[in-house]
Amino acid sequence: MIDRLKSLAPKIAAILAVGTFLTVLAPYNTSALGLPWLWIYWTGLIAFGFGCGEICTWTLERTVPDWPRFARGLAASFMVSIPVTAAVALIQFVMGGAFPLYVLPMIYFFVWVISAAVTVVTLLVEQRQDLEVAGDAQPGALPALTEKMPHKLRHAAILALSAEDHYLRVHTESGDCLILMRLSDAITAVDALDGARTHRSWWVAKDAVERVSRGDGRATLSLKNGIEAPVSRTYAPKLREAGWY
Repeated sequence: MIDRLKSLAPKIAAILAVGTFLTVLAPYNTSALGLPWLWIYWTGLIAFGFGCGEICTWTLERTVPDWPRFARGLAASFMVSIPVTAAVALIQFVMGGAFPLYVLPMIYFFVWVISAAVTVVTLLVEQRQDLEVAGDAQPGALPALTEKMPHKLRHAAILALSAEDHYLRVHTESGDCLILMRLSDAITAVDALDGARTHRSWWVAKDAVERVSRGDGRATLSLKNGIEAPVSRTYAPKLREAGWY
């Protein structure tokens, strides 16, 4: 529970900071609300937008994993603006009664401006964090692989790679993700890591293996995150020679 709260702390701080900043600016003639309603209005909308943003980002990472980070961020800003516009319209209806529908596109534009600004700031912060971590990090996976992964997984230890049709599932100690990449290219990107191919569809990091089980003449590797990676007869001799089991 405490770890969960710690992980949420930066986002909560960001919501409060942006909400307070917009309260001070009071854009779009919202100053008439007065305090504390002005702060509640903006902070509540930003919190709602952040929640919608998490859903949109999660959806985009799984539907268009090969898109650049900026493109996904831009798409998310347009998507997030739809439910937030609906929330703003509902609040205005409750507070001031019916209003002409032709103002909805204008409301959407104003909402998108704020959403785009928050997206740009978020991307810049993430980029700065990437550079700071890269400067201190030990040799690991190349950006050709990590840049396709969600930001929250980019600095997590890679446990395994598994091919799924035209996609690649990257298993890390903090979760997994699906990206558009060939397994052979991904294996090249993790060449600096201590691992090996165990199957035509699998690559596994050696220190991720907790135990080895055998059955029907084949071995199976049980990894730290609870998944099991198969070992084919083709790769078994090399793994035995390397002391995997």
